[in-house]
Amino acid sequence: MDRGWRYRLGSVAGVVLLSAFAVGVVNNATVQSLASMAPVLGQLPTDPPAAPEFTIELLVTVAVITGAFFPLYRPRPRRILNTVALVHKRLFVAILAVATVGYFDYTYAVPRMTVLLVTPILFVALPLWFVWVGRRPNSESERVLVVGDDPGVIEDVISELDRAPLGYLCPTTTLRAHETVGDPVVADGGVSLGGVSRLGGLSRIEDVLVEQDVDTVVLAFAQADRAEFFGALDACYEHGVDAKVHRDHADTVLTGDDEMGTLVDVVIEPWDVQDYMAKRAFDVAFSVAGLVAVSPVILGICVAIKLDDGGTVLYRQERTAVFGETFDVYKFRSMVENAEAETGVTLSAEDDGGVDPRVTDVGRVLRQTHLDEIPQLWSVLWGDMSVVGPRPERPELDSDIQTGVVDWQKRWFVKPGLTGPAQVSGVTGVEPDQKLRYDLEYVRDQSLGYDFKLVTRQVWIVLDEVI
Repeated sequence: MDRGWRYRLGSVAGVVLLSAFAVGVVNNATVQSLASMAPVLGQLPTDPPAAPEFTIELLVTVAVITGAFFPLYRPRPRRILNTVALVHKRLFVAILAVATVGYFDYTYAVPRMTVLLVTPILFVALPLWFVWVGRRPNSESERVLVVGDDPGVIEDVISELDRAPLGYLCPTTTLRAHETVGDPVVADGGVSLGGVSRLGGLSRIEDVLVEQDVDTVVLAFAQADRAEFFGALDACYEHGVDAKVHRDHADTVLTGDDEMGTLVDVVIEPWDVQDYMAKRAFDVAFSVAGLVAVSPVILGICVAIKLDDGGTVLYRQERTAVFGETFDVYKFRSMVENAEAETGVTLSAEDDGGVDPRVTDVGRVLRQTHLDEIPQLWSVLWGDMSVVGPRPERPELDSDIQTGVVDWQKRWFVKPGLTGPAQVSGVTGVEPDQKLRYDLEYVRDQSLGYDFKLVTRQVWIVLDEVI
């Protein structure tokens, strides 16, 4: 049986058995009695309640929870933190569905006590099970996959490896253009480079990572294209797979300080697990507190923008996220409607200390006080952004800047933020070299303490401008 079916059967069996076990435990008469204790601690009721009907509750609860976890039965093991988050999301949906069934007076209604007691058990047990069933099996040798866009570079990388890789991924079009390949090119394999078989194109990377139980991906790209190179890194990140790159092509990625040899390790996740969790907790707490605290200000800004020119309140822009992906960021509109489309100007003259005639009267106040950035707290809460990190640029500006500024892509290895060293130092996008220097300083020295320091400085700057 291949690993895909083992994962499917294991994940389904785990959900069924753990759900049944949890219901069996909470429906025990002793547990029900303890859960229904009198207000005085330690005093049991004189007539303990009878245990609820076990069979019907077991069937309903297991069926609902098993169905709610259907999206996770596909063999796509991810990083441990992502797995835990996904399981908790599906568990929330499942418990909500079970509670909904119990709300109505059906003969198979699930009592509230059962729902209440089952939740903490599954909150711990199910993530542990999915992490265990999705783990990569132990093997005596490292399982390596080469991924690239140039057959020549792929052959060079294969020759540098100390063990034969499982195969390689490469676009069909680049293979046809490679003069040394005489064999017919097929969609999913058949072409050998350096004695290694092709397993398909770059679009198959996630399937191959799972099917072949890959431990390490070695990148062999002639050029670090946003969609392909960083797409491969994103797949490695999502699946918890290590990545390496040839030293000659390491200028676009983060690497360790003491790297030796031809192939160097890519630092895909600069944060340790505990630091990542603390940073995310800080982001959620900050964004929630900020949205609650400035809710009256938000209402006032909306009214002011409408009274000023009657246009839309929010302005949407596409920005670059982690690994070169994109997301939509929202700001309170500070310019006239369709300012960029009408003028073709993307960088505001205010960023360089000038006066931009496209900025409205209300918008000028919003920009000076940074209040136009308030809607981005939603992006922080949603997880697209962090409170502290390199400010996200528009994809078209990223493309222009990275052609003239070395190491610019290294900013894409951390989540973009509301503020960062460049912002608190007054450096804008019109000075890409200085901005990059500050951003890379954060990438190297990032920590929760550093985040607190930068947030404190940014809050002080805003208060100083407002007052």
